[in-house]
Amino acid sequence: MAKTLEDDFKELEEIINDMEQEGVALEKSFELYEKGMKKLKSVSDKIESVEKKVVKLQEDGSFEPFSE
Repeated sequence: MAKTLEDDFKELEEIINDMEQEGVALEKSFELYEKGMKKLKSVSDKIESVEKKVVKLQEDGSFEPFSE
Protein backbone atom coordinates (compact mmCIF):
# COMPACT_ATOMS: atom_id res chain seq x y z
CA MET A 1 0.00 0.00 0.00
CA ALA A 2 1.33 3.43 -0.92
CA LYS A 3 2.26 5.78 1.88
CA THR A 4 0.18 8.88 2.36
CA LEU A 5 1.65 12.36 2.64
CA GLU A 6 0.76 12.24 6.33
CA ASP A 7 2.87 9.07 6.70
CA ASP A 8 5.76 10.76 4.91
CA PHE A 9 5.54 13.84 7.14
CA LYS A 10 5.52 11.62 10.25
CA GLU A 11 8.62 9.86 8.98
CA LEU A 12 10.33 13.21 8.36
CA GLU A 13 9.43 14.29 11.89
CA GLU A 14 10.97 11.08 13.28
CA ILE A 15 14.15 11.68 11.29
CA ILE A 16 14.38 15.24 12.61
CA ASN A 17 13.81 14.04 16.17
CA ASP A 18 16.55 11.41 15.75
CA MET A 19 18.97 14.05 14.46
CA GLU A 20 18.23 16.34 17.41
CA GLN A 21 19.07 13.69 20.02
CA GLU A 22 22.16 14.34 22.10
CA GLY A 23 25.12 12.14 21.39
CA VAL A 24 24.21 11.24 17.81
CA ALA A 25 27.40 10.28 16.01
CA LEU A 26 28.41 12.48 13.10
CA GLU A 27 28.24 9.55 10.68
CA LYS A 28 24.72 8.72 11.88
CA SER A 29 23.73 12.38 11.46
CA PHE A 30 24.89 12.27 7.84
CA GLU A 31 22.89 9.07 7.24
CA LEU A 32 19.78 10.64 8.76
CA TYR A 33 20.29 13.83 6.76
CA GLU A 34 20.55 11.87 3.51
CA LYS A 35 17.47 9.81 4.39
CA GLY A 36 15.56 12.97 5.25
CA MET A 37 16.52 14.72 2.02
CA LYS A 38 15.38 11.72 -0.04
CA LYS A 39 12.08 11.66 1.84
CA LEU A 40 11.68 15.42 1.37
CA LYS A 41 12.23 15.02 -2.40
CA SER A 42 9.60 12.28 -2.49
CA VAL A 43 7.11 14.48 -0.62
CA SER A 44 7.85 17.40 -2.92
CA ASP A 45 7.25 15.21 -5.99
CA LYS A 46 3.92 13.98 -4.58
CA ILE A 47 2.76 17.52 -3.83
CA GLU A 48 3.78 18.70 -7.30
CA SER A 49 1.83 15.83 -8.84
CA VAL A 50 -1.28 16.77 -6.88
CA GLU A 51 -0.90 20.44 -7.80
CA LYS A 52 -0.89 19.53 -11.48
CA LYS A 53 -4.23 17.73 -11.03
CA VAL A 54 -5.98 20.53 -9.18
CA VAL A 55 -8.53 22.33 -11.33
CA LYS A 56 -10.96 25.12 -10.71
CA LEU A 57 -14.68 24.72 -11.45
CA GLN A 58 -16.05 27.69 -13.36
CA GLU A 59 -19.57 29.10 -12.99
CA ASP A 60 -20.58 27.61 -16.36
CA GLY A 61 -19.54 24.13 -15.22
CA SER A 62 -16.28 24.03 -17.14
CA PHE A 63 -12.89 23.41 -15.61
CA GLU A 64 -9.65 25.33 -15.90
CA PRO A 65 -6.23 24.68 -14.37
CA PHE A 66 -5.85 26.21 -10.95
CA SER A 67 -3.33 29.00 -10.71
CA GLU A 68 -2.58 31.46 -7.95
